[in-house]
Amino acid sequence: MAQSPFTFVSNGLLPHEIRSFRVLNQEIIECFRCPRLVAHREEVARVRRRAFREQQYWGRPVPGFGDLTARLLIVGLAPAAHGANRTGRMFTGDRSGEFLYRALWETGFANKPESISSGDGLLLVDAYVTAAARCAPPDNKLSRDEILNCRTFLSRELALLRNVTIVLALGGIALDAYLSVLQDGGLIRSRAQFRFAHGGLYRTHEGGPLVLACYHPSQQNTSTKRLTREMLHEVFVRARQLLAESEGPVKSTRRAAVAGGTSQDPVG
Repeated sequence: MAQSPFTFVSNGLLPHEIRSFRVLNQEIIECFRCPRLVAHREEVARVRRRAFREQQYWGRPVPGFGDLTARLLIVGLAPAAHGANRTGRMFTGDRSGEFLYRALWETGFANKPESISSGDGLLLVDAYVTAAARCAPPDNKLSRDEILNCRTFLSRELALLRNVTIVLALGGIALDAYLSVLQDGGLIRSRAQFRFAHGGLYRTHEGGPLVLACYHPSQQNTSTKRLTREMLHEVFVRARQLLAESEGPVKSTRRAAVAGGTSQDPVG
């Protein structure tokens, strides 16, 4: 069986809860539901970009990453062909990750400002990163069926991440993927009333997490200044403020994990 090489923070979880995450992540890693995506991720891993020719690509679906007791859930689009499809960790090894993890570090959700490889010691605390799809798509474009095939994984993650009070959607597709899970579960009737807008804040249903929207930190968005480092930083500052308003100070165990990197468990 394929084994993912990275770890997650699991402070305070019971053994059966950790096992549930391991089972889910292993199912993600072993998924072959979408023939087009399978062919692309494996071809990219076989040919490789010249700059990474000597590296062994991950070339498989990428599971979520972060703190299993997180209150902040970040939903992206899909792994990048030479980013997460190479390194095996969400938003790792590409320009998007450079933007994202620096903002997480600046606002206290990460212990390091960089995400280079799955073995670099990066830990997220009070935050968990996932995506609407788990395989790198050709031309960064997913079909409706491919997003639908991955929806069950996002739904199961949401069920396991029981402390989430804020969902940060990076882009319109990520927002729609999350809303679709809510709609499938009968928690909302329609997605139409929640139109994507950068900085938008949505209350989707009684007792559910607040939803915060942000442009995706794709290279296209950042190179054109549609999304700047300052804009992304401000979004995470707002997320931190919303967490403080909803539940008070962050637990000391989370702060200790950032400082010392304790209570780590293998994801596979």
